[in-house]
Amino acid sequence: MPKGASPKREREFKKLETEFKKEHRYPGREEEVAARVVNKQRAEHGETKQSAHSGNKQSAKK
Repeated sequence: MPKGASPKREREFKKLETEFKKEHRYPGREEEVAARVVNKQRAEHGETKQSAHSGNKQSAKK
């Protein structure tokens, strides 16, 4: 997980990673996929410096 992630997001990351391993999903890539899911959620909730969707909204306003 990137620095600055909240404890809630850290727990969510660990839960997803464990779940993926248990279900044999994304073999060998469980950590990567869990991090991507959590980072996407962080961006959508404005917990990152720049939201993943904010760039599109700004260009649409111009």
